[in-house]
Amino acid sequence: MSRGFVKEDDQELIPIVPPRADLPDGMVNYLTPNGMDELLQEKETLLNEIETVQNTDENERRIAINYINAKLQLLNQRIASGKVVDLEKQPHDEIRFGALTSMQIGNDKKVQKYQIVGVDEANIAKAKISFISPIARILVNKKVGDVAVLKLATEDREFKILGIEY
Repeated sequence: MSRGFVKEDDQELIPIVPPRADLPDGMVNYLTPNGMDELLQEKETLLNEIETVQNTDENERRIAINYINAKLQLLNQRIASGKVVDLEKQPHDEIRFGALTSMQIGNDKKVQKYQIVGVDEANIAKAKISFISPIARILVNKKVGDVAVLKLATEDREFKILGIEY
């Protein structure tokens, strides 16, 4: 039947699902063990949401389930493409994926710590930066005592490495 013969009220809304964190094409989806656990917990939460969708209107219920299923599809792609990095096998004297790095930024005397993680677990509020971020890229392969320089439009910002943990 042509869509021209369907009442407007009968047309189902297509749910718009926000994309996951950007991972450039061809880039390996590295994850810390904790990052994979978080993705699996998110999947469990979404599966539980499907079971508890309770709308009196069948159309609203179907839209809610479609939305959750679309989120699950994106999440399942990330889980399937994920490569968990064994942090114990990282060189403990260099900054690599998963490293928790202590550093001084510029002239600031305050020591700051950031962990280099996968794109899905990156959260600056939790001091977790994505391995594809400019800061993470300049820190990789640095050792304690090294200075990494991030070139900005108006200045060069220096990051002095004080400690590395895994």
